[in-house]
Amino acid sequence: MRFASLGSGSDGNGLVVEAGDTRVLIDCGFGVKDTVLRLARLGLEPSSLTAILVTHEHADHICGVPAFAARYGIPVWATFGTLAEVSVRFEGMTQVYGFDSHDRFAIDALEITPFAVPHDAREPVQYVVSDGDHRIGVLTDIGMSTKHVEASLSGCDALVLECNHDLEMLAHGDYPYPLKQRIAGRFGHLHNEAAAAILARIDTSRLTHIVAAHLSRENNTPELARNALASALGCSQEWIGIADQAAGFGWRGL
Repeated sequence: MRFASLGSGSDGNGLVVEAGDTRVLIDCGFGVKDTVLRLARLGLEPSSLTAILVTHEHADHICGVPAFAARYGIPVWATFGTLAEVSVRFEGMTQVYGFDSHDRFAIDALEITPFAVPHDAREPVQYVVSDGDHRIGVLTDIGMSTKHVEASLSGCDALVLECNHDLEMLAHGDYPYPLKQRIAGRFGHLHNEAAAAILARIDTSRLTHIVAAHLSRENNTPELARNALASALGCSQEWIGIADQAAGFGWRGL
């Protein structure tokens, strides 16, 4: 089992998880041509994707999904709430499947466990993806943690964890005050220390990969994110990976 990122941030997101011949793309916030180029960087053809999983309807996660899925005939999975919000974008497409945010389901060799998260969308979820032996937890676009979120992520072998902003940088930055409130609010995004607090509360005994994701270019730095997560785990900062907007990150194996 392995995973890699096409890119992570407010300009677009995409994460590939693979087990054998099964490959799912979690979100696609890039145009068709850009997505093809980013997949090629990982040695993948669009036709090799088994499915696309959508977390929620915000543009940086879903804007590329309808056109890309239609072009290459890739099935799409999203919550009923997400599909209700964007149903017009998928008109005429036959391989679009809805699920409740608490439904576990399988896509070929991968078991998909969605879990509901507090975020300002219709029915947002994040995912734990497993091949039966290993579990990869994905948590981005969440304003605050919950016991359900932490129970879902406990015992994962790998985590892709949002470190969107540094509180001081956000507070003293140039964003308008209402936007600052939205980002730092209960349905916004995780700051570095909140992400670190999640790590301190979950079982990380199996953790072999941790990647900080969805970093704000204006309100965070890789160094600040690494420092927060490394402090929580008691590890060196070099062990903390970063998913950036331009390059994402390359394949990591379990």
